[in-house]
Amino acid sequence: MVQTRTDQEARDKVWELIREVKVAMLVTMDEDGHMRGRPMRAVEAKQFTGTLWFFTAQPSPKAEEIGHDSRVLLAYSDPSAQNYVAISGTAQVVRDPAKQKELWSEPLRTWFPGGAEDPEAALLKVEAEGAEYWDSPSSTFVHAYGYVKSRLTGEPPQMGDNDKVAFKRPA
Repeated sequence: MVQTRTDQEARDKVWELIREVKVAMLVTMDEDGHMRGRPMRAVEAKQFTGTLWFFTAQPSPKAEEIGHDSRVLLAYSDPSAQNYVAISGTAQVVRDPAKQKELWSEPLRTWFPGGAEDPEAALLKVEAEGAEYWDSPSSTFVHAYGYVKSRLTGEPPQMGDNDKVAFKRPA
């Protein structure tokens, strides 16, 4: 059974696994109780203190959904490195011209032609509450070894790390 860790080293591991992933899947809940997922381009950041930022259009269906239910899930995937992270948290749509200018990067102009000041541009602020990650070795040799071991013993190999991480401690 995977135990939940609360230490800084575990939170740093989450950051190490997601910082280079350019797109995360954002999952929200619509008014009918259906989960809705869509890709979101991650805003590049130098560090991670539990808050993740994304640019979003306002108005948009995801902004409406977050207005009704702020709980979200972010799914990060780097199959070439066999790294996977799911982050649960709460989101809010924020209009902050100074923060938008600070976080702006030119590739975002694809969605917001008016730049950081585009009238439809807003920020999506996600406060991480918890995460779970899977970090597996990605070499062909390790996978071949795991396959052979599984065939010989009938048991799946135990390769890589899987941990749950708490960003906010229960009150």
